[in-house]
Amino acid sequence: MSQPFELPSFYMAHPAGLNPHVEEAREHSRKWARDMGMLEGSGVWEQSDLDAHDYALLCAYTHPDCGSPALSLITDWYVWVFFFDDHFLELFKRTQDREGGKAYLDRLPAFMPMDMTAPVPEPTNPVEAGLADLWARTVPFMSKDWRARFAESTENLLNESLWELSNINEGRVANPVEYIEMRRKVGGAPWSAGLVEYATGAEVPPAVAGSRPLRVLKETFSDAVHLRNDLFSYQREIEDEGELSNGVLVLEKFLDCTTQEAAEAVNDLLTSRMQQFEHTALTELAPLFAQTGLPAKQCADVLAYTKGLQDWQSGGHEWHMVSSRYMNKGGAAPSPLAGPTGPGTSAAGIKALIATTGAERLRGYTHVPFQRVGPSRLPDFDLPFETRLSPHLEASRPRTVQWAERMGMLEPQAGVPSSDIWDARKLEGYDFPLCSAGLDPDATLDALDLSAHWLTWGTYGDDYFPVVFGRPRDLAGAKLCNDRLSLFMPLDLTGMPAPTSALERGLADLWVRTAAPMDEEARRTLRTAIEVMTASWLWELDNQAQNRIPDPVDYIEMRRLTFGAPLTMSLCRLGNGPQVPQEIYRTGPMQALENAASDYSALMNDVFSYQKEIEYEGEVHNGILVVQNFFGCDYPAALGIIDDLMRSRLSQFQHVAAHELPVLYDDFDLPQETRDILDGYVRDLENWMAGIYTWHRDCRRYREEDLSHGPLRTPSGFGMAAVRPDWLREFGLAVDRQMEGTVSLP
Repeated sequence: MSQPFELPSFYMAHPAGLNPHVEEAREHSRKWARDMGMLEGSGVWEQSDLDAHDYALLCAYTHPDCGSPALSLITDWYVWVFFFDDHFLELFKRTQDREGGKAYLDRLPAFMPMDMTAPVPEPTNPVEAGLADLWARTVPFMSKDWRARFAESTENLLNESLWELSNINEGRVANPVEYIEMRRKVGGAPWSAGLVEYATGAEVPPAVAGSRPLRVLKETFSDAVHLRNDLFSYQREIEDEGELSNGVLVLEKFLDCTTQEAAEAVNDLLTSRMQQFEHTALTELAPLFAQTGLPAKQCADVLAYTKGLQDWQSGGHEWHMVSSRYMNKGGAAPSPLAGPTGPGTSAAGIKALIATTGAERLRGYTHVPFQRVGPSRLPDFDLPFETRLSPHLEASRPRTVQWAERMGMLEPQAGVPSSDIWDARKLEGYDFPLCSAGLDPDATLDALDLSAHWLTWGTYGDDYFPVVFGRPRDLAGAKLCNDRLSLFMPLDLTGMPAPTSALERGLADLWVRTAAPMDEEARRTLRTAIEVMTASWLWELDNQAQNRIPDPVDYIEMRRLTFGAPLTMSLCRLGNGPQVPQEIYRTGPMQALENAASDYSALMNDVFSYQKEIEYEGEVHNGILVVQNFFGCDYPAALGIIDDLMRSRLSQFQHVAAHELPVLYDDFDLPQETRDILDGYVRDLENWMAGIYTWHRDCRRYREEDLSHGPLRTPSGFGMAAVRPDWLREFGLAVDRQMEGTVSLP
């Protein structure tokens, strides 16, 4: 059988190693698999299957430095997880038996008790027997924190198989963002990252386990592992298993392109995720260590863990190249650095050379700011939800401007250059009460004011940071400013310092008004949502300082935070009361629902604000620009891709609401009152999207005639203090023409 596409040229900067204990692991895993009932008689594998797959070789490649006992145990874990995948396929995916699959999966967490003295059920199949044995052999050597994280990733890996099964049942191909998110769970790479901690003897310290750098390392590792697997397993999954959860198929459908073109796009994304891993490891870990005061031993553990993830990445690639489980014909080509020889072949290896050296990453740093792009082009949004506006809108408009004036947002901040970012005319045009009136059309006047003031404060901070800290490249000042904001959100509502700026004064006022009626848990949730949003402003400043356009996945996920979605959604959730268990909000369907709504609205903002951000502000954080950079396409083509992505996110929102939430309600056996509350939450999110659209359409913040009012500030860093924006735009156009060979620069 011929391959459906030619394997692309892979980026691989870290050489693979091979553990010398591989043969011992092979012998051990054969015996263990037979003892657990996974071979002859299981209906899934024979010994010849296990030998051909050679999981011991996979583990020897991915964990090259651990000792023989550790390698054998890790190999058993991989034998178990691959057997589970094939076992679940035979029993439930091929028969499309979701009910049976759920009952099967519901039993498995019982074999992973946090308390090792707790009894476990009697295993009824090889998967249960293997999990019970492995858990008992592994967790005594690891901390309780590790046990909890590894058990969670194992449950995610198992339970999200139902998502794949549901997609097969419906004949539905996921959209790219949905696919990346869910593949992290069902694909098992976060689970593999947990075993890296075991193999290296280096647990991730709890103090930094939840930080952005460690999260990004795990997520980029996961994405790269899964995307690589998708390339090698496309033929088996699509042609043999009828699988729909494969990145090549997802992009083939989304981009409406050939299989070969989709494979190349998947490889580009794989390369981008690996380079994001390297960027995070090289630029974010050292500052994290300094900020948290992490002891030297724990810093060394994080670095050993990072190297372990890198070893896994390179070793996993080598294994895919030789395993009979995957299509790998033509993949083991000679190094492109050597290249072909003979007449007419001097440029034949250029594409492979670029992939090998990672030269494409430079494109993300070469954007010329302040290029003229003209008025933002708007597609037909076709939003199916009607906007209802609060009857208190007119009353709230002047009250919001008056509040901002009292907080000091409409005047320069003492001793802070360039801090006069707003005046009353601008704020009236921004019309935040219009947005709040659509978000919550049934709000009282006081509730509408509070919502509008939160939007005013968040947008003020979002405008303030790039001007005051971004243009002079004052990252230390930005961090100090951000750190102080937490002082104005005390959980007990006491002990606030005196505010020293409009940003602090506004937050102090809003915190007391919002948090006073809440219990401590609700206050903590709200404070975390605010801290996550303001910390994302620092991420933007860091990219701006490097003139770095983020990669698509990192951008989408951080865009939810910079857009303030967790803050506004947490306020919506708090209105649902204790009738909705918090674990419901952590489920895959609820997260997918919220993320889809957030992504749709954030990308809508990018569409409306393209001219404002690219031409007038020199921004690098805009979804259209991210797509232009990643795919190497022009504005109209990138807008088309963003429009398609918005439509797919909206379609996913509707799909989850109509098909996945009812199943979730049944899975948790929720009472009718809770189901009604959650259905109301869906309507709140519909109002949220509709209100945000109406505000973007009708406010005076993004149209060219509004942008041209008033002087345009220029960046003050890197010798640009006296440079006019119109000259910068012309210079950017001249650079473009020079690169096209049409003009000479002056």
